Amino acid sequence: MKHALMTTAAMLLTGPALAFPVAVQSCDREVTFEAAPEAAISNDVNLTEMMLVLGLRDRMVGYTGISGWKTLDEEMREGVEELPELSAKYPTREVLVGAGADFYFAGWNYGMKVGGEVTPESLEPFGIQVYELTESCTHIMDKPKASLDDMYNDIANLGTIFGVEDRAAALIDGWKTEVAEMTADIDTTNPIRAFVYDSGEDTPFTAGRYAMPTALIEAAGGKNVMDGFEKSWATVGWEEVVATAPEVIVIVNYGEVTAEQKRDFMLSNPAFADIPAVRNDNFVTLEYVEATPGPRNIAAIAKLAEAFAAAR
Repeated sequence: MKHALMTTAAMLLTGPALAFPVAVQSCDREVTFEAAPEAAISNDVNLTEMMLVLGLRDRMVGYTGISGWKTLDEEMREGVEELPELSAKYPTREVLVGAGADFYFAGWNYGMKVGGEVTPESLEPFGIQVYELTESCTHIMDKPKASLDDMYNDIANLGTIFGVEDRAAALIDGWKTEVAEMTADIDTTNPIRAFVYDSGEDTPFTAGRYAMPTALIEAAGGKNVMDGFEKSWATVGWEEVVATAPEVIVIVNYGEVTAEQKRDFMLSNPAFADIPAVRNDNFVTLEYVEATPGPRNIAAIAKLAEAFAAAR
C-alpha cells in the first residue's frame, strides 16, 4: 500500500490538542519537549520520509544525508521539493546550528557517530534537541533484536513530539492491519533462509540481528541467516555466507553499484555457485528506503513474502 506523504493541516489537527510539555524515550535518554519543534532537520531518506508521512514538512527547515549516497524517487522528491538539502552526507554541527534548527531526527550511523562531532550532548548547548532512531540504539546500549515495533515506536514518539499523536496512531494501526492481512497465510514452520547483500565484493556488508531487514524477513516468513550476528549493519566474510546456504539473496539497492551489478557479481563468481539462492537465481531487491526503518517497510514485507513463496 502506498501512503501519501502529503497531508493537510485539517487532517493533522483532528482530535484534542496535545498538552506540552511531553517526554519521550530516545535510546537511553528521556527527552522532554516544552513545545513542538518549529525548525526540524532530518537525516537520511528513511527518517525524512517518517517526518513527511506525519505531515511535518512545514515544521522542517531542511534535511541532510541523502544525495551523497542515495537518490530520491518521485514521491520523495515531491515531499521535499520546498526544503533545502543542507548537507549531502552527515552534517557538521555548524550546518545544523547555522540552519537555526531546534530539532534533529537522526540515529547512530544515520547522521551521528559515537564519539563524533554531532551528538545529542554536543547539540544541546545550541538549543537543538535530538531524537534517535530506535533501530540505531544498539550502537550505544543493549536492545532486543530488530522488530517492526522499532519503526512503530519512532512514528509514535514523533507524533508525541510534534503534537500529532492521532495521525501517528492511525498510521500505526493501518500498518499493523496491513501486515496482519498480508502475512496471515504464510507458513512460518519452515522459514526461507535469506541473506541481505548490501554492498562490497571483497567482504559483504550485511544486516545482522539488530538491523531492520531481520524483522522484515521474519514477518515475510523467512529467517535472516545472519540472525546470530550480534551487529546492526556490519561486514562479514563470504565464507560465512556460503556456509549458511541462503535460499534467497536480498539485495539492498542504492549508491553507484546497482542491484543488477550486485546480482551479476554473485552469479558470475564460481565461489558462490553452490549457494542455493545463486544456483536457482533467487534474488529480490529492496530499495534502501524499504530496507531501513520507515513507512516503506510494509511494502518491503510484501515484496519479500512474494519472493519467499516463489523460492519454496
